[in-house]
Amino acid sequence: MSLATTKILLSGANANTAGAYFQPDTIAVANASSTVLDAGTYYVYPTANVVIQVNNSSAGNAFANVYAGGTGGLVISDGVNVRLNNYGGAGNVNVSVVTVNGGEPAGSTYA
Repeated sequence: MSLATTKILLSGANANTAGAYFQPDTIAVANASSTVLDAGTYYVYPTANVVIQVNNSSAGNAFANVYAGGTGGLVISDGVNVRLNNYGGAGNVNVSVVTVNGGEPAGSTYA
């Protein structure tokens, strides 16, 4: 989520190019299982048989749907309590997302 704070981002750069704010990615979710999202901010594309869930329990076992199955949306993950759940039993799926690009490394403070 904070990857962009120490990088140089270029205004008007297309996604997935050097200095762009957005970077597309794909997250694999195995059949009838879940994958926890790494910490960060994501636009999650709608994917059949996949639901976005958030844990709302200190016991770590009470995941609740925050978007209906087969829909997407904006997701902010802490790296532990947000997951993609493949509930459909229709096989492995790849979920397309757009996240914050790491940007270009800053060579020095005043470069």
